Amino acid sequence: MAAKSSVLVDGKIFLGQSVHPEYLELKLANRHGLITGATGTGKTVTLQVLAEGFLDAGVPVFAADIKGDLSGIALKGEAKPVLAKRAEDIGFAEWDQKAYPTVFWDVFGEQGHPVRATVQDMGPLLLSRLLELNEVQEGVLNIAFRVAADEKLPLLNLLDLRAIITEIGQRGRELTTKYGNVAPTSAGALQRRMLVLEEQGASSFFGEPELDIRDFIKTAPDGRGIVNILAADRLMKTPRLYATFLLWLLSQLFDKLPEVGDPEKPKLVFFFDEAHLLFNEAPKALLEQVERVTRLIRSKGVGVYYVTQNPRDVPNSVSAQLGNRVQHALRAFTPIEQKAIKAAAQTFRPNPALDTERVIQELKVGEALVSVLQLKGEPSMVQRTLIRPPSGRIGPVREAERKALIEKSPYFGKYEDTVDRESAYEALTKKAEQAKTAAAEAQRQAEADKNSWGNIIFGRGKRGGASLGEQITRDVSRSVMRSFITQVKNAIIKSIFKRR
Repeated sequence: MAAKSSVLVDGKIFLGQSVHPEYLELKLANRHGLITGATGTGKTVTLQVLAEGFLDAGVPVFAADIKGDLSGIALKGEAKPVLAKRAEDIGFAEWDQKAYPTVFWDVFGEQGHPVRATVQDMGPLLLSRLLELNEVQEGVLNIAFRVAADEKLPLLNLLDLRAIITEIGQRGRELTTKYGNVAPTSAGALQRRMLVLEEQGASSFFGEPELDIRDFIKTAPDGRGIVNILAADRLMKTPRLYATFLLWLLSQLFDKLPEVGDPEKPKLVFFFDEAHLLFNEAPKALLEQVERVTRLIRSKGVGVYYVTQNPRDVPNSVSAQLGNRVQHALRAFTPIEQKAIKAAAQTFRPNPALDTERVIQELKVGEALVSVLQLKGEPSMVQRTLIRPPSGRIGPVREAERKALIEKSPYFGKYEDTVDRESAYEALTKKAEQAKTAAAEAQRQAEADKNSWGNIIFGRGKRGGASLGEQITRDVSRSVMRSFITQVKNAIIKSIFKRR
């Protein structure tokens, strides 16, 4: 068997050996792909092999690390006997062990640089999916975003979103004619949904500084791509947040990257592990967005590879766009699983020399059925392939190793500290305080005016609170007394002068 001199040969990534070497064309790598197989059949190692091939070609990679196993790519691998035997079996004489430039990310900021998005950039569609809203509640959320935009109230974090929903709930009648009905019950339901989201730790995801998506598209000084590893073990405990977050990343790439057509190699390759979580119970509008982004993002030079247990996890409208396929073993213990295997076999271009449906159940760990796009864009015939061994470590990095790698990262310190600038929450709080102060001043003025009229009508004031009649009586009595005293005094004076 001819020896392979490199992972890269004439713009192609060496994947493994079937009846001939299997290669993935870099020029067609942004036509997307699918990696499937039951648990424990080798999907993660295949993902690592593909990622290493892209990195060697100078293509940056983003991948979610569900179990922590993929983090080992940051460190040099070990020449274990089983791996050395596989390299020998496929004639891969130049197999070596090396580390790859890696940046760790974490939505919760514990196992990597914090990843944040603003509520405003997330948008009402993705937030509706995240909050599991019904149609009426989604309408209220759309109104909240529209009011915030019209009144120039930035929505950065969940506090801002809470504040604007409270605001439109209080101004429901005023807003109805312009935006539509805002039912207080719907506003209350939204607040309860956000409380659940906060308890799941999502509040740490929303805010600033927001992730600059261009930081994912970097190469190392030696020309290799940088792999961006998202720590997703904790994130997977809230699968809806996980799926929404990754779809947001795809949407950011689609919105912010320029059109490049069909480049010689991708600008970025995006691995979406546990992809079924993206499609589970997804509303029609969200599925349409996933299909649209998957279809069009290749023109931005981005390749998307969905990783899941069964090809049926991916809707047909999306699956039809995934030209590069690697199928690991599937097990059939029930009639439903047997149908799934049959459906998986039918997704490949048939090979007369293989019973694809039978082989899917016979594949060993590290083996896979492989079909990739060829230069004219047609899929190759499916072949039973032994996947080559990776060069990086298989398995997770230790905590101390991860910490050292994070501190050496070019982004260390850029995202660690939260920025809290004035936004909708502060603006609406200030508005509420001003309204409260104005109401108190109006109340004080009303009381003052009331007392002023009372003094005039009822004589209340500094004279002890006597009524008007009492004051008149008192004034007349004083006038009569003064007159009487004056008359008595004059009479006494006259009497004295007469005696003299």
